[in-house]
Amino acid sequence: MGDVFQVFLRDDFLTLLRQHIVLSVAAVVIAVAVAVPVALAVRNTRVGAIIAINIGNLGRAIPSLALLAIALPFLGFGFWPALVALTLTAIPPILINASTALRQVDRQVLDAARGMGLSEGQILGQVQLPIAAPVIFAGIRTSAVQVVANATLATFIGGGALGELIVLGFQSANLSVQIGGALAVAALAITTEVLFGSIERTFTPKGLQIAQKRRGK
Repeated sequence: MGDVFQVFLRDDFLTLLRQHIVLSVAAVVIAVAVAVPVALAVRNTRVGAIIAINIGNLGRAIPSLALLAIALPFLGFGFWPALVALTLTAIPPILINASTALRQVDRQVLDAARGMGLSEGQILGQVQLPIAAPVIFAGIRTSAVQVVANATLATFIGGGALGELIVLGFQSANLSVQIGGALAVAALAITTEVLFGSIERTFTPKGLQIAQKRRGK
């Protein structure tokens, strides 16, 4: 076990950890910037929402390693092809959750808001988004955890990250390095899950939290 913890003291560990975090954060941020506006654009269109959800489901069916292989011939080795592949992996869960959440806001609630004189922009900002926020953030959380896990594959196209340690452990038959790299990725994924879970609770309106607790009882 002591040899495993020595992996965290390697000179390259912090560099690989930083690469992993930067790659993951960039992919999730870009995915949110792409998926959420699309979901907002099709929120009032049934056909558009169905198309967006189906595209999202299709995207989820493509393995991350396949996306890396597709990006490689066009962008070569390094950070950028890994970022493109991870971003494409990150978009589907966010797009599906955001589209579904916005479409499932009760029509009677929206009609009541219109009856009170709220504009469409006010309805979106003050009614739809707050109600849909928990499901949207759940999609972002799922996406972020997937990206952190899949970022280990970036090493196969020169993207760096913690996958380097796992591959090095395989190549050198060094079980300690292999386990150390795997533990680092697992810890980062768990931290991401906890962090986004806290953000999700923070952005969930008090009324919805109370309603969720009552349903839980």
